[in-house]
Amino acid sequence: MIEKIKASTSEKIIFTFVLILGLFSITSFFLLKDKCLFIKNYDPQKINFKNPNNIAILNVGCGNVIIELYPQISPNGVERFKTLIKSKAYDDVAFHRVIKGKLVQAGDLEFGKKGNINYTKIGTGQSGLGTIKSEIDKEFNYSKGSVGLARSLKYNTEDSQFFIILQDEPLYEGEYTPIGRVIYGIEVLNKIKYLDKSEYVLRPDFINSLKMFK
Repeated sequence: MIEKIKASTSEKIIFTFVLILGLFSITSFFLLKDKCLFIKNYDPQKINFKNPNNIAILNVGCGNVIIELYPQISPNGVERFKTLIKSKAYDDVAFHRVIKGKLVQAGDLEFGKKGNINYTKIGTGQSGLGTIKSEIDKEFNYSKGSVGLARSLKYNTEDSQFFIILQDEPLYEGEYTPIGRVIYGIEVLNKIKYLDKSEYVLRPDFINSLKMFK
């Protein structure tokens, strides 16, 4: 007859520890694999907008970012943005410049398209529509979620590139043309790929689509 051996207290503790460690590892693996797990994806069709004609829907890996545009503040900037959106120019364009917790930037239509990225020139590309004048005279509070047009070191060089800030940036006021503000889904942008040692991202995330609500 085989004698049943009872586990010692120390063996029970070790077994329990290994079991908990295993469960933690499995859970962590799935949480890390799905970076969008706790991110809410807003459905614009379920939201009642006051100005539906000025709502843009930016779709990225973790869901929708809903932007309200302000043509009363920057009519030319918003018109350019809408023109490019309606032509689907922003679809499959890289978030080539990302600073963790501070901003994401996209819109290089020339050198930032998926499958045709030029890492030596990205950030300098153009739309082919020419540049427009900076619109910085009207008061605008560059608070978290604000959307602006990027430019070179000179004014009046805005084109297709845009940025969204992830924190308040009062120093941007009077420096960059504002075109709108994120009203839903800004947490999605915190999941955009970034690098710790560079603002410019190797193998970046892309815009899935950018379209007007109406």
